Amino acid sequence: MKSFKRLAMFTMLASVMAFGSACSGGEKSAESANGSNDTETETQLEGSVVIDGSGTVYPFMAKMAEDYMANQEDVSVEVSRSGTSAGFKKFLVEEGTDYNDASRQIKDEEKATAEELGIDVKEMKVALDGLTIVINKENDWAKELTKEEIIDIFLAEGGKKKWSDVRAEFPDEEIKTYGPNENHGTYEFMFENILDEKDLAEGINLQQDYSVLVDLVSKDKNAIGFFGYGYYANNKDKLTAVSIDFGKGPVEPSLTTIKEDGDYGPFTRPVFTYLNANNAKSKPQVLDYAIFTMKNAQDVAEQTGFAPLSDQDIQATLAELEALK
Repeated sequence: MKSFKRLAMFTMLASVMAFGSACSGGEKSAESANGSNDTETETQLEGSVVIDGSGTVYPFMAKMAEDYMANQEDVSVEVSRSGTSAGFKKFLVEEGTDYNDASRQIKDEEKATAEELGIDVKEMKVALDGLTIVINKENDWAKELTKEEIIDIFLAEGGKKKWSDVRAEFPDEEIKTYGPNENHGTYEFMFENILDEKDLAEGINLQQDYSVLVDLVSKDKNAIGFFGYGYYANNKDKLTAVSIDFGKGPVEPSLTTIKEDGDYGPFTRPVFTYLNANNAKSKPQVLDYAIFTMKNAQDVAEQTGFAPLSDQDIQATLAELEALK
């Protein structure tokens, strides 16, 4: 008898909950960047959102697109990864992509192209990344290097052709250097910000695909390469991240140390997506995706190997996007 009463009570409660949901008019509770709950009505949209650009930002944006399409089933979000610079060439044309992911800021010449074409470009900083130096798992001698030693390894003028050239106690073996090619903002960040635009070491193996870089370094005991922290975080079983001494002792890259004012600060950089604001004004799904991205940027950053932005940064960008409505 008691079992029957419990079953009846459960059935009645379920009916009340279902009725309450049906009467809610499609409203849902969403958590804002500062942790408070806002009630908003979700409008179902349709159409497409086209994104290209940075391979570094790709895991972040691919996850964001997956989450968005789970909420907006009639919107197709296409995310490609031709590289930051190659992506800008697809973005800055008539009827170009809606977004370009970038691991560097837009250049003056790219801004000029946008102005000539009448494209209103909106910069959206989405997360923080740490340029990560990786070595082979069998390399037990170079787990800690100074910033100056890393620069010397990747610069032609450094003259470090063998590991023993870096430190006398290191093996008398040829150093094999790897990195992303010129299509990528990560290459440009390394070349411009870390190496001061000086000639790269002879024989550095530059690749378009980050998964190829991971594979090459993982198979070469004397390899050393660089790319964004996220690709290392997803391949810790294959690679070792070098702890870098910036002058106060070795610092290991991590979501804790990768901050603009953190211990890994000299190798920390913001990553972006650039929005074609013209498209955002003419296609509701494009603007909606931008707002969704900023509202969820902190969570998705941590899930994909990036350090999250501050609440202040998030709210500032959201205010600018809301003004496009």
